[in-house]
Amino acid sequence: MDDYRSLSHTRWKCRYHVVFIPKYRRKVLYSNLKQYLGPVFHELAKHKESTIEHGVLCSDHMHMLIWFPPKFAVSSVVGYVNR
Repeated sequence: MDDYRSLSHTRWKCRYHVVFIPKYRRKVLYSNLKQYLGPVFHELAKHKESTIEHGVLCSDHMHMLIWFPPKFAVSSVVGYVNR
């Protein structure tokens, strides 16, 4: 039970696998942006009380395993991190 998190009245383990794919699967992620994307995504996730547990950047898409509390909707967190 170590990997469960808690709020004042709940215990939760909400992990989501998110895949970001640029339009037409352009290979823009792997070039010069690769070194800057990790810290930016982690910082944006902190703003929504979430953490990125694991992430993989491929040449034309990106995978993320992200934790966030159940008080946030999936679409609001993913939309905020994706801006």
